[in-house]
Amino acid sequence: MNFLWPQFLWLLLLTPLLVLLYVWLLRRRKKTALRYASLSIVREAMGVRQGLKRHVPPVLFLLALCALIVAAARPMAVISLPSQQETIILAMDVSGSMRATDVQPNRLVAAQNAAKAFIADLPRHVRVGIVAFAGTAQVVQPATLSREDLVVAIDKFQLQRATAIGSAIVVSLAELFPDAGIDVGAMTYGRERPRGQSLDKLDKDIAAKGEVKEFTPVAPGSYDSAAIILLTDGQRTTGVDTLEAAKMAADRGVRVYTVGIGTVDGETIGFEGWSMRVRLDEETLKAVATRTQAEYFYAGSAENLRKVYQTLSSRLTVEKKETEISALLALAGALLALVSAGLSLAWFNRVL
Repeated sequence: MNFLWPQFLWLLLLTPLLVLLYVWLLRRRKKTALRYASLSIVREAMGVRQGLKRHVPPVLFLLALCALIVAAARPMAVISLPSQQETIILAMDVSGSMRATDVQPNRLVAAQNAAKAFIADLPRHVRVGIVAFAGTAQVVQPATLSREDLVVAIDKFQLQRATAIGSAIVVSLAELFPDAGIDVGAMTYGRERPRGQSLDKLDKDIAAKGEVKEFTPVAPGSYDSAAIILLTDGQRTTGVDTLEAAKMAADRGVRVYTVGIGTVDGETIGFEGWSMRVRLDEETLKAVATRTQAEYFYAGSAENLRKVYQTLSSRLTVEKKETEISALLALAGALLALVSAGLSLAWFNRVL
């Protein structure tokens, strides 16, 4: 626990002095009390319980004072709070390899079912968008609050050839930042992008021409209003370089959570008279998650995939933050003081 004003904690050193003062007052009261004919009879009437009861209000008052002093020091603690995540983009692989049945009933259907369950568990205020990618990437459902529209978009997935993982990230960013001038087509083919030129260099060139306002990178993972969840079962075969796209997301503070599904060692899959060998590129997916301050998950079965989405739902809707808890301690101190005064009035007809 950290404190914004730790100097106030020195006031806690006064509590032992208050205890000593209380003990001195008790002894002084005994000396000035009236002498009874038989003090033993009075003690027997009071009993041990009555003797201890008179110390309860002062002890509660002392605890209240300590709580208020700690509250004045403005303590900071890491607690779980509702996330302010307002938009989530689901980027889902619809390449031909998603027809494989190693995940029952097949990879695509398992992914669709898990995605729909994930959407159903999200808070109603969270907007969700859907990006489908194979050889190209496109927004099949703009970010919306309508769960029905999202389910319809997911059910309409159609398998295609190739896998453009990087393009899926760029299209997702374009959906999150519609005014930023992000164009996956231009980044892949247009504006005579020289071979080997990085996307951030292209961004600066575009900004210099006045096509979009100049972009200033932020800290990775610092954008709390949105996140991207990318699911794929293969490796990039076309489109924007995956790690360059991840850097674009990191520079904008957007976390990209990656989910791998399928075979890590590689598998040959037949599809409409032709066959292809697919392999899950875990190394790249882990690098994307690491670069954007997110996490990578592997789902080897439909049940694992469902649990992955459940985990993501809890991560994106509840987050741990360092928060000032002065108000809570002040409330606790006030309640203790009220209880102390109330008990003293009820038992002894006086306040302490």
